[in-house]
Amino acid sequence: MRSRSRVWGGTAAVVLGGLLAAGCGGGAAERNGTADDGAGKAVSGEYPVSVTDCKGAGTTFTKAPERIVTSNASSLELLLRLGAGDKVTGTGFPPGKGTLPGALDAEAQKVKVLSRAVIPKEKLLGSGADLYIDTFAGMSMGGGMGDTPSEEEFQAAGIKHIYLKSTACAAQSRSAVTDLSAVEADITALGRVTGTSGKAKELVAAMKEKVGAVQRAVGGAARSARPTYFFFDYDAGTKQPTVTCNRQVANAVITLAGARNVFADCDGDYKQVGWEDVIAKNPDWIQLGIRNRGSEAANKEAFDEAEKWLKSNSATKGLKAVEEGHFLRIGSEQTTIAGVENADTVETIAKALYPGKVG
Repeated sequence: MRSRSRVWGGTAAVVLGGLLAAGCGGGAAERNGTADDGAGKAVSGEYPVSVTDCKGAGTTFTKAPERIVTSNASSLELLLRLGAGDKVTGTGFPPGKGTLPGALDAEAQKVKVLSRAVIPKEKLLGSGADLYIDTFAGMSMGGGMGDTPSEEEFQAAGIKHIYLKSTACAAQSRSAVTDLSAVEADITALGRVTGTSGKAKELVAAMKEKVGAVQRAVGGAARSARPTYFFFDYDAGTKQPTVTCNRQVANAVITLAGARNVFADCDGDYKQVGWEDVIAKNPDWIQLGIRNRGSEAANKEAFDEAEKWLKSNSATKGLKAVEEGHFLRIGSEQTTIAGVENADTVETIAKALYPGKVG
Protein backbone atom coordinates (compact mmCIF):
# COMPACT_ATOMS: atom_id res chain seq x y z
CA MET A 1 0.00 0.00 0.00
CA ARG A 2 1.24 3.47 -0.75
CA SER A 3 1.98 5.64 2.23
CA ARG A 4 -1.06 7.77 2.91
CA SER A 5 1.06 10.92 3.01
CA ARG A 6 1.65 10.44 -0.70
CA VAL A 7 -2.02 10.06 -1.69
CA TRP A 8 -3.17 13.34 -3.20
CA GLY A 9 -6.54 14.43 -4.56
CA GLY A 10 -7.44 16.94 -7.21
CA THR A 11 -9.62 19.55 -5.50
CA ALA A 12 -7.83 22.19 -3.46
CA ALA A 13 -9.36 22.63 -0.02
CA VAL A 14 -8.89 25.32 2.58
CA VAL A 15 -5.55 25.09 4.33
CA LEU A 16 -4.31 26.61 7.54
CA GLY A 17 -2.23 29.73 6.94
CA GLY A 18 -2.45 33.25 5.61
CA LEU A 19 -4.46 34.52 8.55
CA LEU A 20 -6.31 37.79 8.14
CA ALA A 21 -8.13 39.25 11.10
CA ALA A 22 -10.91 41.53 9.87
CA GLY A 23 -12.23 44.67 11.48
CA CYS A 24 -10.90 48.05 12.55
CA GLY A 25 -10.83 50.16 15.66
CA GLY A 26 -10.72 48.17 18.91
CA GLY A 27 -9.68 44.49 18.91
CA ALA A 28 -12.35 41.86 18.36
CA ALA A 29 -11.86 40.48 21.86
CA GLU A 30 -12.61 43.93 23.23
CA ARG A 31 -15.62 44.36 20.95
CA ASN A 32 -17.02 40.96 21.88
CA GLY A 33 -16.26 41.27 25.57
CA THR A 34 -14.06 38.17 25.51
CA ALA A 35 -10.44 37.40 26.33
CA ASP A 36 -7.82 34.67 26.70
CA ASP A 37 -8.00 32.95 30.09
CA GLY A 38 -4.23 33.33 30.56
CA ALA A 39 -3.64 29.57 30.47
CA GLY A 40 -3.74 29.33 26.69
CA LYS A 41 -7.32 28.10 26.54
CA ALA A 42 -9.13 31.18 25.34
CA VAL A 43 -12.78 31.60 26.21
CA SER A 44 -13.08 33.16 22.78
CA GLY A 45 -10.86 34.44 20.01
CA GLU A 46 -10.69 37.39 17.66
CA TYR A 47 -13.18 36.80 14.89
CA PRO A 48 -13.72 36.81 12.01
CA VAL A 49 -10.55 34.89 11.04
CA SER A 50 -9.70 33.91 7.48
CA VAL A 51 -7.41 31.10 6.34
CA THR A 52 -6.17 30.32 2.85
CA ASP A 53 -5.43 27.27 0.77
CA CYS A 54 -2.29 26.47 -1.22
CA LYS A 55 -3.44 28.74 -4.05
CA GLY A 56 -4.50 31.62 -1.82
CA ALA A 57 -8.26 31.02 -1.86
CA GLY A 58 -9.73 31.60 1.58
CA THR A 59 -12.52 30.77 3.97
CA THR A 60 -13.70 32.67 7.02
CA PHE A 61 -14.58 31.64 10.56
CA THR A 62 -16.95 34.01 12.35
CA LYS A 63 -16.71 32.02 15.58
CA ALA A 64 -14.79 29.10 17.03
CA PRO A 65 -15.83 25.67 15.72
CA GLU A 66 -17.75 23.57 18.24
CA ARG A 67 -17.70 20.07 16.70
CA ILE A 68 -14.36 19.15 15.17
CA VAL A 69 -13.43 15.91 13.44
CA THR A 70 -9.75 15.17 12.75
CA SER A 71 -8.40 12.96 9.99
CA ASN A 72 -5.75 11.33 12.14
CA ALA A 73 -3.77 11.39 15.37
CA SER A 74 -1.49 14.23 14.29
CA SER A 75 -4.14 16.92 13.93
CA LEU A 76 -5.90 15.50 17.00
CA GLU A 77 -2.74 15.86 19.05
CA LEU A 78 -2.33 19.50 18.00
CA LEU A 79 -5.85 20.29 19.17
CA LEU A 80 -5.23 18.53 22.49
CA ARG A 81 -2.03 20.50 23.01
CA LEU A 82 -3.88 23.72 22.21
CA GLY A 83 -6.53 22.96 24.82
CA ALA A 84 -9.29 22.50 22.26
CA GLY A 85 -9.68 18.78 22.79
CA ASP A 86 -13.15 19.20 24.29
CA LYS A 87 -14.34 20.37 20.86
CA VAL A 88 -13.20 17.19 19.09
CA THR A 89 -16.11 14.84 18.44
CA GLY A 90 -14.37 12.20 16.35
CA THR A 91 -11.21 11.11 14.56
CA GLY A 92 -9.78 8.73 12.00
CA PHE A 93 -6.44 6.92 12.40
CA PRO A 94 -6.69 7.20 16.23
CA PRO A 95 -3.55 7.14 18.40
CA GLY A 96 -2.91 3.86 20.18
CA LYS A 97 -3.25 3.82 23.94
CA GLY A 98 -0.12 5.20 25.58
CA THR A 99 1.34 6.67 22.39
CA LEU A 100 0.73 10.32 23.28
CA PRO A 101 2.68 11.89 26.14
CA GLY A 102 1.27 12.42 29.63
CA ALA A 103 -2.27 13.64 30.11
CA LEU A 104 -2.77 13.98 26.35
CA ASP A 105 -3.13 10.22 26.14
CA ALA A 106 -6.10 10.07 28.50
CA GLU A 107 -7.81 12.87 26.57
CA ALA A 108 -7.14 11.19 23.24
CA GLN A 109 -8.69 7.92 24.37
CA LYS A 110 -11.99 9.72 25.10
CA VAL A 111 -12.36 10.88 21.49
CA LYS A 112 -14.82 8.85 19.44
CA VAL A 113 -13.14 6.74 16.78
CA LEU A 114 -14.98 7.17 13.48
CA SER A 115 -12.56 4.88 11.67
CA ARG A 116 -9.28 3.10 12.31
CA ALA A 117 -8.22 4.33 8.88
CA VAL A 118 -9.66 6.94 6.49
CA ILE A 119 -13.12 8.01 7.68
CA PRO A 120 -15.71 6.74 5.17
CA LYS A 121 -17.30 9.52 3.16
CA GLU A 122 -20.88 9.09 4.36
CA LYS A 123 -19.83 8.74 8.00
CA LEU A 124 -17.77 11.93 7.78
CA LEU A 125 -20.53 13.93 6.09
CA GLY A 126 -23.06 12.66 8.62
CA SER A 127 -20.84 13.22 11.65
CA GLY A 128 -22.43 16.54 12.61
CA ALA A 129 -19.03 18.24 12.50
CA ASP A 130 -18.72 21.91 11.70
CA LEU A 131 -14.97 21.58 10.98
CA TYR A 132 -12.87 18.77 9.51
CA ILE A 133 -9.09 19.05 9.87
CA ASP A 134 -7.23 17.02 7.28
CA THR A 135 -3.52 16.39 7.76
CA PHE A 136 -3.06 15.39 4.14
CA ALA A 137 -4.73 16.15 0.84
CA GLY A 138 -7.02 13.70 -0.93
CA MET A 139 -6.98 10.54 1.19
CA SER A 140 -9.14 8.24 -0.93
CA MET A 141 -7.44 4.88 -0.55
CA GLY A 142 -10.01 2.36 -1.72
CA GLY A 143 -10.71 -0.80 0.24
CA GLY A 144 -14.40 -0.05 0.59
CA MET A 145 -13.80 3.10 2.63
CA GLY A 146 -15.57 5.40 0.20
CA ASP A 147 -14.39 8.45 -1.70
CA THR A 148 -13.15 11.69 -0.21
CA PRO A 149 -16.06 14.18 -0.12
CA SER A 150 -15.95 17.00 -2.64
CA GLU A 151 -15.79 20.57 -1.38
CA GLU A 152 -19.39 21.00 -2.54
CA GLU A 153 -20.42 18.03 -0.39
CA PHE A 154 -18.57 19.43 2.61
CA GLN A 155 -20.37 22.75 2.14
CA ALA A 156 -23.77 21.07 1.80
CA ALA A 157 -23.14 19.23 5.09
CA GLY A 158 -22.13 22.47 6.83
CA ILE A 159 -18.56 21.30 7.36
CA LYS A 160 -15.60 23.60 6.84
CA HIS A 161 -12.61 21.63 5.54
CA ILE A 162 -9.06 22.71 6.25
CA TYR A 163 -5.63 21.14 5.97
CA LEU A 164 -2.31 21.49 7.78
CA LYS A 165 -0.54 23.67 5.25
CA SER A 166 3.03 22.61 6.06
CA THR A 167 2.12 19.08 4.98
CA ALA A 168 -0.64 19.56 2.42
CA CYS A 169 1.13 22.26 0.43
CA ALA A 170 4.64 20.86 0.75
CA ALA A 171 4.94 19.56 -2.80
CA GLN A 172 3.92 22.97 -4.16
CA SER A 173 6.50 24.93 -2.20
CA ARG A 174 8.78 27.03 -4.39
CA SER A 175 11.90 26.54 -2.31
CA ALA A 176 13.54 24.05 0.00
CA VAL A 177 12.09 23.81 3.50
CA THR A 178 14.92 24.32 5.96
CA ASP A 179 13.13 25.62 9.06
CA LEU A 180 9.91 25.00 10.98
CA SER A 181 8.25 28.32 10.19
CA ALA A 182 5.46 26.63 8.19
CA VAL A 183 4.75 24.25 11.07
CA GLU A 184 4.71 27.13 13.51
CA ALA A 185 2.32 28.99 11.19
CA ASP A 186 0.01 25.95 11.22
CA ILE A 187 -0.04 25.93 15.02
CA THR A 188 -0.61 29.69 15.15
CA ALA A 189 -3.41 29.49 12.59
CA LEU A 190 -5.10 26.56 14.32
CA GLY A 191 -4.94 28.52 17.56
CA ARG A 192 -6.64 31.48 15.91
CA VAL A 193 -9.34 29.28 14.36
CA THR A 194 -10.12 27.51 17.65
CA GLY A 195 -9.78 30.53 19.91
CA THR A 196 -6.63 29.21 21.64
CA SER A 197 -4.08 31.74 20.46
CA GLY A 198 -2.52 32.09 23.89
CA LYS A 199 -1.58 28.43 24.05
CA ALA A 200 -0.47 28.45 20.42
CA LYS A 201 2.01 31.22 21.22
CA GLU A 202 3.37 29.18 24.13
CA LEU A 203 3.83 26.09 21.99
CA VAL A 204 5.59 27.99 19.21
CA ALA A 205 7.84 29.81 21.69
CA ALA A 206 8.89 26.50 23.26
CA MET A 207 9.68 25.05 19.84
CA LYS A 208 11.76 28.08 18.90
CA GLU A 209 13.66 27.88 22.19
CA LYS A 210 14.48 24.19 21.74
CA VAL A 211 15.55 24.53 18.11
CA GLY A 212 17.48 27.70 18.92
CA ALA A 213 19.50 25.86 21.56
CA VAL A 214 20.40 23.18 19.03
CA GLN A 215 21.38 25.77 16.46
CA ARG A 216 23.64 27.53 18.92
CA ALA A 217 25.34 24.23 19.67
CA VAL A 218 25.78 22.83 16.15
CA GLY A 219 24.73 25.52 13.70
CA GLY A 220 28.27 26.76 13.24
CA ALA A 221 29.47 23.51 11.69
CA ALA A 222 30.45 23.91 8.04
CA ARG A 223 27.96 22.26 5.72
CA SER A 224 30.64 20.06 4.17
CA ALA A 225 31.56 18.77 7.64
CA ARG A 226 28.01 17.84 8.64
CA PRO A 227 27.06 14.14 8.72
CA THR A 228 24.94 12.86 5.84
CA TYR A 229 21.53 11.51 6.78
CA PHE A 230 18.98 9.19 5.18
CA PHE A 231 15.36 8.90 6.32
CA PHE A 232 14.46 5.25 5.63
CA ASP A 233 10.69 5.13 5.22
CA TYR A 234 10.35 1.43 6.02
CA ASP A 235 6.55 1.48 5.95
CA ALA A 236 6.48 2.88 2.41
CA GLY A 237 7.99 -0.38 1.18
CA THR A 238 11.46 -1.80 0.67
CA LYS A 239 11.30 -2.88 -2.97
CA GLN A 240 11.76 0.69 -4.13
CA PRO A 241 12.64 3.26 -1.44
CA THR A 242 10.53 6.40 -1.03
CA VAL A 243 12.74 9.29 0.05
CA THR A 244 12.03 12.65 1.67
CA CYS A 245 12.96 15.53 -0.60
CA ASN A 246 13.72 19.16 0.16
CA ARG A 247 10.10 20.37 0.36
CA GLN A 248 9.18 17.93 3.14
CA VAL A 249 9.10 18.85 6.84
CA ALA A 250 11.68 16.14 7.45
CA ASN A 251 14.22 18.10 5.40
CA ALA A 252 13.87 21.00 7.82
CA VAL A 253 14.16 18.71 10.85
CA ILE A 254 17.32 17.08 9.48
CA THR A 255 18.88 20.40 8.46
CA LEU A 256 18.18 22.10 11.79
CA ALA A 257 19.73 19.14 13.61
CA GLY A 258 23.03 19.82 11.86
CA ALA A 259 22.85 17.04 9.29
CA ARG A 260 22.61 16.86 5.50
CA ASN A 261 19.61 15.15 3.98
CA VAL A 262 21.18 12.98 1.26
CA PHE A 263 18.17 13.66 -0.97
CA ALA A 264 18.04 17.41 -0.42
CA ASP A 265 18.75 17.82 -4.14
CA CYS A 266 15.32 16.39 -4.92
CA ASP A 267 12.72 19.13 -5.51
CA GLY A 268 9.38 18.05 -4.05
CA ASP A 269 8.15 16.31 -0.91
CA TYR A 270 8.62 12.63 -1.71
CA LYS A 271 10.13 10.63 -4.54
CA GLN A 272 10.67 6.99 -5.32
CA VAL A 273 14.28 6.13 -6.20
CA GLY A 274 16.33 2.98 -6.64
CA TRP A 275 18.55 1.40 -4.00
CA GLU A 276 21.48 2.19 -6.27
CA ASP A 277 20.72 5.89 -5.60
CA VAL A 278 20.89 5.32 -1.83
CA ILE A 279 24.12 3.34 -2.22
CA ALA A 280 25.63 6.19 -4.21
CA LYS A 281 24.80 8.59 -1.34
CA ASN A 282 26.28 6.18 1.26
CA PRO A 283 24.87 8.06 4.30
CA ASP A 284 26.65 8.43 7.63
CA TRP A 285 23.39 7.98 9.56
CA ILE A 286 20.07 6.29 8.85
CA GLN A 287 16.79 7.04 10.61
CA LEU A 288 14.50 4.04 10.83
CA GLY A 289 11.22 5.70 9.91
CA ILE A 290 8.42 3.70 11.51
CA ARG A 291 4.80 4.76 11.90
CA ASN A 292 3.44 4.34 15.40
CA ARG A 293 2.15 0.80 15.91
CA GLY A 294 0.15 1.62 19.05
CA SER A 295 2.46 0.31 21.76
CA GLU A 296 6.10 0.50 22.82
CA ALA A 297 6.55 -3.24 22.25
CA ALA A 298 5.05 -3.12 18.75
CA ASN A 299 7.18 -0.11 17.86
CA LYS A 300 10.34 -1.87 19.02
CA GLU A 301 9.47 -4.88 16.92
CA ALA A 302 9.01 -2.67 13.85
CA PHE A 303 12.30 -0.85 14.45
CA ASP A 304 14.02 -4.23 14.83
CA GLU A 305 12.52 -5.40 11.54
CA ALA A 306 13.71 -2.29 9.69
CA GLU A 307 17.23 -2.57 11.08
CA LYS A 308 17.39 -6.30 10.32
CA TRP A 309 16.30 -5.65 6.74
CA LEU A 310 19.08 -3.11 6.18
CA LYS A 311 21.68 -5.43 7.69
CA SER A 312 20.61 -8.49 5.71
CA ASN A 313 19.80 -6.98 2.32
CA SER A 314 22.63 -7.35 -0.15
CA ALA A 315 22.06 -3.84 -1.51
CA THR A 316 22.28 -2.07 1.85
CA LYS A 317 24.39 -4.13 4.24
CA GLY A 318 27.58 -2.48 2.96
CA LEU A 319 26.40 1.07 3.58
CA LYS A 320 28.62 3.03 5.95
CA ALA A 321 25.79 3.74 8.40
CA VAL A 322 24.79 0.07 8.46
CA GLU A 323 28.32 -1.20 9.02
CA GLU A 324 28.86 1.31 11.84
CA GLY A 325 25.43 0.75 13.40
CA HIS A 326 24.50 4.41 13.01
CA PHE A 327 20.74 3.98 13.31
CA LEU A 328 18.26 6.37 14.91
CA ARG A 329 14.97 4.94 16.10
CA ILE A 330 12.64 7.91 15.72
CA GLY A 331 9.03 7.67 14.60
CA SER A 332 7.95 8.87 11.18
CA GLU A 333 5.12 11.09 12.37
CA GLN A 334 7.21 13.44 14.53
CA THR A 335 9.66 13.81 11.63
CA THR A 336 7.44 14.16 8.57
CA ILE A 337 4.15 15.61 9.87
CA ALA A 338 3.60 19.06 11.36
CA GLY A 339 3.62 19.05 15.14
CA VAL A 340 5.24 20.26 18.32
CA GLU A 341 7.40 17.14 18.36
CA ASN A 342 9.25 18.28 15.21
CA ALA A 343 11.38 20.39 17.53
CA ASP A 344 11.93 17.42 19.85
CA THR A 345 13.12 15.38 16.87
CA VAL A 346 15.60 18.10 15.93
CA GLU A 347 17.06 17.83 19.42
CA THR A 348 17.09 14.01 19.42
CA ILE A 349 18.95 13.82 16.11
CA ALA A 350 21.45 16.49 17.15
CA LYS A 351 22.23 14.69 20.40
CA ALA A 352 23.04 11.50 18.48
CA LEU A 353 25.15 13.18 15.82
CA TYR A 354 26.93 15.64 18.13
CA PRO A 355 27.34 13.84 21.47
CA GLY A 356 28.21 16.20 24.30
CA LYS A 357 27.40 19.35 22.36
CA VAL A 358 23.64 19.41 22.76
CA GLY A 359 22.24 19.53 26.31
